Amino acid sequence: MPAPIAKGSTPAGASNQEQAARWVRSMFGQIAPRYDRLNHLLSFHIDRYWRARTVRLLRRGSPSPPSRVLDLCCGTGDLTLALQGPNGSSVMGSDFCHPMLVAAARKLSSRGFAPTLFEADALQLPLPDHSLDLLTVAFGFRNLVDYRRGLREFLRVAKPGGRVAVLEFSHPPNRAFAAAYRFYSRRLLPILGGWISGSPDAYRYLPESVRKFPGAPELAAEMKLCGFRQVDFVRMTGGIVALHIGTA
Repeated sequence: MPAPIAKGSTPAGASNQEQAARWVRSMFGQIAPRYDRLNHLLSFHIDRYWRARTVRLLRRGSPSPPSRVLDLCCGTGDLTLALQGPNGSSVMGSDFCHPMLVAAARKLSSRGFAPTLFEADALQLPLPDHSLDLLTVAFGFRNLVDYRRGLREFLRVAKPGGRVAVLEFSHPPNRAFAAAYRFYSRRLLPILGGWISGSPDAYRYLPESVRKFPGAPELAAEMKLCGFRQVDFVRMTGGIVALHIGTA
């Protein structure tokens, strides 16, 4: 069964949204130095494919290259880097965790890009209305403390006809595959992630946040409810991940 609609991220011990946001920011700050290595290792490097396919789908579905792009909840900048291109697009990255932005700046600079990064809360972006052609968020949306408020903020900053792309963990529709995935994510991943990262709380929280997160059809319905048009989603790797694209 798909997960029910959750209001937002709810780390254990957090009694309100402010506490939840503070806990998530602190948690990501602790694992930032090992975040890339852990992502690649624990996903068996499939995370590279998820981001690459996202970029291909966005470019294939665009009649012209977007001129103003924001990669939100950019973390260490993997998708921000993948979105860079020779077409002159202004690709920005934003996150509310400073150590992640430091890692992103280092990564983009080492690849020859001058990073345009800023620290901000995804629920209250310091951007004018209707200012973005494309907003992406990869594996960060489920950490927002208020999903509906986040979607409405994305819609506010997107130009009419602009697109919002949410790449996030989801729930495999095949029962046998879903059971195997649950065993890995809930039993093995917390042990491996906690051992390698030195932050067991983080890798107990991350699979639990996936468990509570809406399934792909439910997230698509929520995007439509918030005002997005032409909402479509594509499942990847048996439904472990889903890419949702909505038009403002």
